Amino acid sequence: MNGSHPNDYPKLHNAAWPGVVGKGPDSEPPIDLDTMVEMTANAEFEGVRFDGIDLFLCDPHVSIDIDDDGLKALADKIQSRGLNIGSLVAPVWPPAGGGSAMDPGEGRAGFLRAVEKACRIGQKLTDWGVRPSGVVRIDSATGVSEWAEGDQEEHTQAIAQTFREACLIAAEFGEQLAAEGEICWGAMHSWRKMVRLLELVDKPNLGFQADMAHTLLYTLGYNAPEDALLPADFDFQDQAALDAAYRQVADALRPWTIDFHVAQNDATVFGSGSHDKTGRHCQATDPNGKLDIVKHSGFWLRNDDDTLTRRFDHICWDGCMFPNAVMTSPQTWNDVLAAMVSVRDAHGWQS
Repeated sequence: MNGSHPNDYPKLHNAAWPGVVGKGPDSEPPIDLDTMVEMTANAEFEGVRFDGIDLFLCDPHVSIDIDDDGLKALADKIQSRGLNIGSLVAPVWPPAGGGSAMDPGEGRAGFLRAVEKACRIGQKLTDWGVRPSGVVRIDSATGVSEWAEGDQEEHTQAIAQTFREACLIAAEFGEQLAAEGEICWGAMHSWRKMVRLLELVDKPNLGFQADMAHTLLYTLGYNAPEDALLPADFDFQDQAALDAAYRQVADALRPWTIDFHVAQNDATVFGSGSHDKTGRHCQATDPNGKLDIVKHSGFWLRNDDDTLTRRFDHICWDGCMFPNAVMTSPQTWNDVLAAMVSVRDAHGWQS
């Protein structure tokens, strides 16, 4: 907290996974976790710094099978840089040892193993005092095309059952699960389908993880044109129409939202490495960005009556699939932090 920026909640976090997601042999090499922590810790805007970092529980960052000694060493290293740990991404995908939530057999078993391991890690970090807030993030680990083949309702029901079982596991560790709203995950690839899935699961410790770059794509119906609220050739100069559509998405999903990613998007999709095409994350200052970051953050952080939701104690920046040259530039993270501070100035509170 300082005189120019008095709000100290929600805490401001960076994400570690952009150093891994979309990287690989056919893209660019991953950026190691130490570098991501350093870039986060060194960023500064008008005397404000990041409060923490959200982690990707997958090699080459953090092995899902890390032992207690390794995890404690990692926690101490991050805390020594003045950062806490927040939300954790569970590696529920088959290549990482998980499995498709749509598969009632070994896929579900692998998915649940990944959730249990992630929740165990989360509980330890919380018990050690390095993780004062955060959720465990999941998705369906199922592509849209696989979901669309055959009986789609049966597929959604199977995913819901996997999520229900995952919630029971998470509850044993005192954890909440956040389902990521992204257009590349089957049964989660539109705002209506996302609401339907959350309602089917109907567990108190499952919520929604809203990312501004991805939820903007919900309005356009990418991968689900039947749920589009704006035409494919929409003129983004029409701010009133954009606001109405984006607010409709936020109104439907805000009651479920327990994890929030500030981000920018230019209304296009992008994929690199092994990652499917999804909402393109743009830099905070990108002139092609279609979102007013501060205004549209308020659609998620404020209720219909303009009161603050206060559903979560930290918010996170997500900039997946940025080029490594952008990721390793200190100016990138200073600009991101400036945007995050502006969001907290407008929609935050004092402890």
